[in-house]
Amino acid sequence: MNRHTKVRQLAIAVYTVNRHAKTAPNNKELYDLKKMALEKLLRTGDAKKLGLHFVENPKFSKQHSTTLVQCLDFLFHMVPDKEDFKILPHLGHQNHSSRNPQERMSLRVAKELLYNFIDMKPISKQRTPKQRTYKKIANSKGFRSSYLDG
Repeated sequence: MNRHTKVRQLAIAVYTVNRHAKTAPNNKELYDLKKMALEKLLRTGDAKKLGLHFVENPKFSKQHSTTLVQCLDFLFHMVPDKEDFKILPHLGHQNHSSRNPQERMSLRVAKELLYNFIDMKPISKQRTPKQRTYKKIANSKGFRSSYLDG
């Protein structure tokens, strides 16, 4: 697999994790995985920071910005560093006409790819269902109802 194909697969994996994180009830692991993968892509030179965008729906009505990151033809937002405000241009509000390519990858495959890329083990462990044990009633002669005892 050549470098371009590998980076494209990683970008699709980040896209998949990000898409699932937006609707997941416990999304901290997914957003952390996205952040670590993008940081490594930036360090290796496979992604670059383009500028800052205003956040569309700021919490508590406090305006803040995010860093726009490009990896091939995919665009992502991440929390900016202090130096981002000094060196990156502010691009204003997000351009809603630009969209990421519609790619499909299962979340399991995406997480596996990204964890291997950042050289880490998964944070959350798979939950195994507990075996239920049932007690046998010692003196059961069939169905008995307190309603009929009255």
